[in-house]
Amino acid sequence: MTVEKKDIDWGSLGFSYTKTDLRYIARYADGQWGEGELVEDNQMSIHEGSTCLHYGQQCFEGLKAYTTREGKVVLFRPNQNARRLNRSARRLVMAEVPEEIFIDAVE
Repeated sequence: MTVEKKDIDWGSLGFSYTKTDLRYIARYADGQWGEGELVEDNQMSIHEGSTCLHYGQQCFEGLKAYTTREGKVVLFRPNQNARRLNRSARRLVMAEVPEEIFIDAVE
């Protein structure tokens, strides 16, 4: 998949939903995480028995990317975000996301 860099007004990004061209999906099945991939579809299919619907069992971790004066996009300590997500997952007895999958997704 070819990904074209978009001009984004990084200074005006907030915390509300911003639709993007692509999103990163990694699936957990049979006790392990599969390889992640970029997909264009912004719709998710959730099983009717999902614990996030019935018990509110879910985790969320977000971070922001910044642009330097030179135009390079940088992340501030994404490994700390990965660790925080996994602390939440452990508390909820959910599968932890390997740090390398988390970093790959945000990059």
